[in-house]
Amino acid sequence: MPNPSHYTGPAGHHDPAAMASVQTGVLLVNLGTPAAPTAKALRPWLAEFLSDRRVIDYPRWLWWPILHGVILRVRPRRSAHAYARIWDEQGSPLRWRSEALANALQAELGPEVRVALAMRYGAPAVAEVIAQLQRDGMRRLLVLPLYPQYSATSTGSVIDAVADAMKALRWPPELRIVNDYHGEPDHIDALATSIENWWDKHGRGDKLLLSFHGIPERYVRLGDPYADQCRATARLLRERLRLDESQLVLSFQSRVGRERWLEPYTDATVRRLAGEGVKRLDVACPGFAVDCLETLEEIALQNREFFVAAGGEDLRYIPALNDSPEQVRSLAALVRRQLSGWPGFDT
Repeated sequence: MPNPSHYTGPAGHHDPAAMASVQTGVLLVNLGTPAAPTAKALRPWLAEFLSDRRVIDYPRWLWWPILHGVILRVRPRRSAHAYARIWDEQGSPLRWRSEALANALQAELGPEVRVALAMRYGAPAVAEVIAQLQRDGMRRLLVLPLYPQYSATSTGSVIDAVADAMKALRWPPELRIVNDYHGEPDHIDALATSIENWWDKHGRGDKLLLSFHGIPERYVRLGDPYADQCRATARLLRERLRLDESQLVLSFQSRVGRERWLEPYTDATVRRLAGEGVKRLDVACPGFAVDCLETLEEIALQNREFFVAAGGEDLRYIPALNDSPEQVRSLAALVRRQLSGWPGFDT
């Protein structure tokens, strides 16, 4: 099967076969990744990411000198080192795992829809993929950001990018966007099944830590529902796994800068648990649809080192759902419900 994130044919030309077949598109959107684990490749990618007002909402007069005068001079080299630790023979794990998920979802949904993949930052860009889908005959588009929990910094930014892409089209397609799926029963079951399967193979640790990506606490005070949705996912997953509150711990990772972020922080939490006598700590990251820098390097490598240095014996990272059958089936069910009512998808 051709990779649904890659398209052929010159821009502006229509393939009659595609025109006849691509009436409904499903666009998966993930964060994005640099093209290579080098400072040269990181610099433009970080510049795009950190220029997004949804991510950093400081006034431009304040943020621009910090970004261009300090961060983009220092951080690309540091981030390149982190990416190099997890880059593999297939390239960026986020990129190729997202492509594998898109391919698997296409196979599950069948030829009635075209599944495509875009990245919010970097390539393939949201606007380019949407424009190509339209050239291929798309008249209805469902956008599925690969963020189970909504945040303005992630899903909200995808909505911005989709809106900008629509502005450039003379005849925009009908549009639906999945806001979040943090509490969908199929999704919770997929997460629980993945953890249970991992425990069956490796045994169960002393505690299970759920680490979600953090955001500034101020964003939550301004109305972002992200923290509540993370806690809801954790509660539903704990209930599904039949764990009591002492067996499952929640934390937030990836904070940067001096502003206060959602707490408790993951790095402080793993050190605290080690100090309290926890020897084997299992960590899952239910906010990430596929494995990436934040899971493979920050959790599986960095935080494992923190845990062992603080007296723990082993921090064991439980992989993301990736293109597992459980995730593919849960996302396919979500897509089918969202497509309900459009021609060919009547319930």
